[in-house]
Amino acid sequence: MLRTFLIYLSKAAWAQRFVTSWGFAWRTASRFVAGTKLSDALRVTRELNQKGINVTLDQLGEHTSRPEEAQHATDDILATLDELGNMDLRANVSIKLTQIGLGLDENLCAQNLERILSRARLRNTFVRVDMEDTPYTDKTLALYTQMTAKGYKNLGLVVQAYLFRAEADLRKLIAEGARIRIVKGAYKEPVEKAYPKKVDTDASYDLLVKILLDVSKPAEESRLSADGRIPPFPAIATHDDKRIAFAKQYAQKIGLPKNGMEFQMLYGIRRDLQEELVRDGYRVRVYVPFGAQWYPYFMRRLAERPANIWFFISNFFR
Repeated sequence: MLRTFLIYLSKAAWAQRFVTSWGFAWRTASRFVAGTKLSDALRVTRELNQKGINVTLDQLGEHTSRPEEAQHATDDILATLDELGNMDLRANVSIKLTQIGLGLDENLCAQNLERILSRARLRNTFVRVDMEDTPYTDKTLALYTQMTAKGYKNLGLVVQAYLFRAEADLRKLIAEGARIRIVKGAYKEPVEKAYPKKVDTDASYDLLVKILLDVSKPAEESRLSADGRIPPFPAIATHDDKRIAFAKQYAQKIGLPKNGMEFQMLYGIRRDLQEELVRDGYRVRVYVPFGAQWYPYFMRRLAERPANIWFFISNFFR
């Protein structure tokens, strides 16, 4: 119930206006968001790289309401790619398609996505397309196929384990050679589309990891690139100790080397675990969000980790 309410608040314009007017809200959100400017994110990226951690940068924003906003968001992503191209950083970018126009016009979104992929290819950088809620799943998959048909190989997708369709989507993407990030899923979905219980999502997650690791074993080209920008084919995105333990044990069982997969986590969450995995020889990438549009992302992080709510509420009375 609480998770559902927080996800509702993440999309409510009135709540965004209310919460973002509180100074302490940003102080709490800054645990999960690198800053409001690209320079903040680049500074955090360098700090993480110095710890042996790779990065994917996310210019926060989603569900643009006008074509001009989608074009502006695209220009911001291009600027990030240009900065990465000029710097010696082990980082790539993640984007949301509703940020660049998917909710407005699929042709507009396709044009903006191709601009981004073209610039990323020029800058020798990878682009991960985040998966959003189910109204956009098929559209996202279609755009991925459209871009790969045009020769863009520097992009990857995300599969959400809580969806009933996840295994079928994964197998289709594997056949297309996609680099895939597996996540549990952070949106509120109807019961006819997603597992409502954590135990079922966990079982689905482990199955997807097993399938992905199996097909990654013989593919040398699926390894992490030397500059840290192109990730391995399998990206295991979770902070769940049991899911991580399963992935490690299964990879060892099938003989997949530690550089054959990458654990991915969110900025500000389980820093101890991130550094522990690096010390153990695993590849780790941290998702580093930044930008003024931090509110929806912040609320979803509260929904995922209720322990953070008390810290947030306690600041209200200070």
